[in-house]
Amino acid sequence: MAMSFDPFSELDRLASGLLQARTGPRVMPVDLYRDQDRYVLNADLPGVDPGSVDIDVDGQLLTIRAQRTVASAEGAKWLAQERPAGSYLRQFSIGEGVDTAGISASYDNGVLSVIIPVSEKAKPRKIQVQSQTATEGQTALTS
Repeated sequence: MAMSFDPFSELDRLASGLLQARTGPRVMPVDLYRDQDRYVLNADLPGVDPGSVDIDVDGQLLTIRAQRTVASAEGAKWLAQERPAGSYLRQFSIGEGVDTAGISASYDNGVLSVIIPVSEKAKPRKIQVQSQTATEGQTALTS
């Protein structure tokens, strides 16, 4: 039986092993959009214990932290272990036009959703324009 050797697959295996062994925060992909009077931030955190998620606001900085632990199996011989464990961290500058007291969050099916309401002072509003001539005409009529 002839066996073939693929050097690129071996290189790929080694490179992925190096990437898995890195220390520091893991990648937390997010979607962020504005929906009327609020911003919605959705972050992918599959396999993260919701109790490990920590969200805080310090001034204009929103910080999201989470921890994913490795499943331990006594005496198990791993054949593949590609799901990264470790800490996740993302920080966002939220600006002055949001209501930081009204921020809320939920975690469902591996997705963290953070709702950031727009502050009242930052919401668009109509300004009534008054005409000087109309005001003078009303004064003349009422006198």
